[in-house]
Amino acid sequence: MFEKVFHTEIEIDAEAEHVWDMLTDLSSYPEWNPMIRSASGELQVGARLRLHFEPAGRRGYDFRPKLLVVEANRELRWLGQPGFPKLFESEHTFVIEPKGDGTIHLDHDFIAYGLLTPLVRKRLEASVIGPFEDMNRALKERSEK
Repeated sequence: MFEKVFHTEIEIDAEAEHVWDMLTDLSSYPEWNPMIRSASGELQVGARLRLHFEPAGRRGYDFRPKLLVVEANRELRWLGQPGFPKLFESEHTFVIEPKGDGTIHLDHDFIAYGLLTPLVRKRLEASVIGPFEDMNRALKERSEK
């Protein structure tokens, strides 16, 4: 099966628990998140979130990803399947790695897979990387306050 990983990362001068709290406080997203403008739902594996994705200058849309991993202070992962199983599916991941000095490394990725992935790869790259980096910087700023 075709797969493409769009990878972003950032160093944050805060403890893993604090970054996790910022990342999982869905009700605060409208205050700081430049990519996901609203978010709600129960953070447990198998649950569906309600997200409104609207990076600056782009048309927004709502979607209901299914949570695959909710590991406190470590990983948040959801399946953002847009209704085309095996043709095009996606996962959105946040992995927090404590560095042992009171800081963390955040890997923030989008994984696209399915038969249509090669056809939409360039379009995805243009629409994913910038907004993910914007969200990373906003999470860093909020977490380091």
